[in-house]
Amino acid sequence: MILPGATIGILGGGQLGRMLAIAAAQLGYRCHAYDPNPGSGAAEVCAEFTCAPWIDRNALGLFAAACDVVTFEFENVLAGPLAAIPPGKLWPPVKALEVAQDRLHEKAFAESCGGRPAPYAAVDSAEDLAAAIERIGTPGILKTRREGYDGKGQWRIDSPRDAEGLRLPGPNLIYEGFIHFAAEFSVILVRGADGEVRFWDSPHNVHRSGILTTSALPAPPAVVEQVPAARALAGRIAEALDYVGVMTCEFFATDAGPVFNEMAPRVHNSGHWTIEGAETSQFENHVRAICGLPLGDSRTVAPRVAMENLIGRDVERASAILAEPGAHLHLYGKAEAREGRKMGHVTRIGR
Repeated sequence: MILPGATIGILGGGQLGRMLAIAAAQLGYRCHAYDPNPGSGAAEVCAEFTCAPWIDRNALGLFAAACDVVTFEFENVLAGPLAAIPPGKLWPPVKALEVAQDRLHEKAFAESCGGRPAPYAAVDSAEDLAAAIERIGTPGILKTRREGYDGKGQWRIDSPRDAEGLRLPGPNLIYEGFIHFAAEFSVILVRGADGEVRFWDSPHNVHRSGILTTSALPAPPAVVEQVPAARALAGRIAEALDYVGVMTCEFFATDAGPVFNEMAPRVHNSGHWTIEGAETSQFENHVRAICGLPLGDSRTVAPRVAMENLIGRDVERASAILAEPGAHLHLYGKAEAREGRKMGHVTRIGR
């Protein structure tokens, strides 16, 4: 057990790391962020900050030596250099990072745990893409296997003609068949070092231009009836990875049952509502799990909860939001409100 007063290392300096550090401070921990970006939002609320490249094994080793436990706030951290962090000091384990970093491996891993992803195929050339389209059909989405988030690194293909003359950005792509679904939802769980698992209620997620817009509870019946099967799969994935911490799996609710979309081995945007909407937030329970503390109650505390991302110029509504009863505003300290950039979120608690 890692007791309050110890230092938690956070790989990544974005808003998730920022909120992790805030939750850790409430429990009496110090945080040390590591990020190549000198403008790290997490660094603003951490006791210490290391600004160094992901490939700098020496800097990672010194960072790890200064921390009692290390975690990460996004999955695009390079896995190889993390060998500089001693085994048992990094949670979730590196294997979870390796699986989630590659969409092809991720879907195959979910299948090995009994999950059902959308039909998919590896694409390394124009010929591979043509063969994938012939086998899977259209519409579909061509994606980079690694990196890419919030709609980046994705190209929709509505007919075989769309693929003709398409300049592929390189090899290591994946083509996924389009899924007809009633709703999107996520399963957010926390798993302790002793194997105890707790789930939060699954929110109904709505995306716009590939970016999560809202996560709301209660979810519609189409989601609620598929949550047990989705939870069972997420639990098997966590067990197979010997997972410790918060993990999120995203699903499509379809006529044939839940279809696995992707996993995030970290706290997740669709769980931001838990800060005010649950007995224990995803951020606090992640800290509890990686430090070996008892897990907190994950029950929802209000009949209606809705989280809305503030994207780009949405942040200009901040003053109006503060005047709303039951609205809880979180801004991430980002100076430039670019299109598609998450500037903050608001959670509305309703009776």
